[in-house]
Amino acid sequence: MEDLGFRRAAPALAVFAAVRLLGLAVLAAWGAAVDSSPHTLLSARWDSLWYARIAAEGYGYEVVLPNGDVHSNLAFFPLLPWLERLVAAPTGLSYGSAGLVVSVVAGLGAAWGIFAVADLLYGRQAGVFAAGAWAALPVGIVQSMAYSESLFTALAAWALYGALRGRWLTAGLLAAAAGLTRPVGAAVVAAVWVAAVLAHRRGERSWRMAAGMLLAPAGAAAYVLWVGARTGDGLLGYLDVQGGWGNGFDGGWAFARFIGAKLASSAFPAGVGLIAGVVLVLWLYALCVRQRQPAALLVYCGIVVALALCASGYFGSKPRLLLPAFPLLLPAAVALARWRTGRAVAVLSAVALASAAYGAFWLNGSGPP
Repeated sequence: MEDLGFRRAAPALAVFAAVRLLGLAVLAAWGAAVDSSPHTLLSARWDSLWYARIAAEGYGYEVVLPNGDVHSNLAFFPLLPWLERLVAAPTGLSYGSAGLVVSVVAGLGAAWGIFAVADLLYGRQAGVFAAGAWAALPVGIVQSMAYSESLFTALAAWALYGALRGRWLTAGLLAAAAGLTRPVGAAVVAAVWVAAVLAHRRGERSWRMAAGMLLAPAGAAAYVLWVGARTGDGLLGYLDVQGGWGNGFDGGWAFARFIGAKLASSAFPAGVGLIAGVVLVLWLYALCVRQRQPAALLVYCGIVVALALCASGYFGSKPRLLLPAFPLLLPAAVALARWRTGRAVAVLSAVALASAAYGAFWLNGSGPP
């Protein structure tokens, strides 16, 4: 399991690419049928527009809603726009199209990182199925959008791999980069710290460990402090920016009220579906605990799940906010690896096809706010 060269990871990358290409093919066919543009859906709607504007103009843009709420682009972390600008400059691509290029590369990097973690813990075949299962998630189409989920997951997976292998400088640097990508970068920082503390308790001592722990929070801390200085609100500046978007952490109370409203209306089936989805996520996390995944993975995944389910705003975003929680898929990946290959491939293929159809339907409808 030491060799993480391309040859070892190639089957996982091939499966990931095949699933994602299937999703894009179905989206293209759907778009032809309903006269919509897949390129626009993937690169020029919802959050992708905010990222492209940051790449083009920098920070400072905001929208004031009729109720007085302020939507500021300071809510969006800078690494994806930086990379969009880096790709667009030599290629002449629009920033949205550059974001698609970043997502393609980052998606492959994420699949490789997920494979690396699963391969290290459970073997090569489990790693292949883990990468395939991540690609085939119901909202997997987001991995092909000019969004930051693929980039963040790639950085998180490789940071976790570095922490599990005791490569502390690598883990710290990647955690810092994850902290420049999404607010949930805190989960990666916590995972690196937990892994380092446990290694210290086992007797490991090195300056690299200390340096990695110091580096891990640097990205998120730098951006939050910069936002505070820019807004003049100090340490609370970033929280105020998120508050303008209606985002916050209330322990899941707002989400519970949202589900309750569905159950009390004609959307009762949707409320039941939401409850089933939450139960499924919690059950999968319980399986991760029973599987005795390393503490770093459990801490990382637990924080990602908690932040996704217990945030107070944008309930339609919760499925995509769970995309980085790839350790949830490891029990299923291990189970598939134990099945006969033909049966496992058939199951994964059926799930991938259903995911592709749902992704096309979703993007042509409400989409991922």
